Amino acid sequence: MKLWSKIAAMAVFATACGLASAQAPDPLQVRSWAAACANCHGTQGVAQKGMESLAGVNKDELYKKLIDFKTGKKPATLMHQLSKGYTDEQLAALAAYFSALKK
Repeated sequence: MKLWSKIAAMAVFATACGLASAQAPDPLQVRSWAAACANCHGTQGVAQKGMESLAGVNKDELYKKLIDFKTGKKPATLMHQLSKGYTDEQLAALAAYFSALKK
C-alpha cells in the first residue's frame, strides 16, 4: 500500500476510534515504532512459523488485542509489558499500519 494510503488509513482509524488527535501521526514515526515489533512478528509484519503475523490483520481486532494486553485483560509473557510503553493513540496507529501491509 502506498505511503499516502497508509496515512489516510491511520487518520480514518484514529477518527473512528474517537482518538483526540488533530492530525495523523507521522508515518515515518509509526514505521519506527513498528520496527520494534519485527523481532517477534517479522519484518513487514510477516512472522516466522510459531509467531503471529501482523500484516493484513483487521485493525480493529489488533487494536483491541493491544489494548487488552496493555490493561492486563489478555495474558502474555511479553506483550503486556511492551504495550504499556505506548499511548492508546500510538497503538491505534500501529494497528492501522500493520493492517495496511500485505500478508
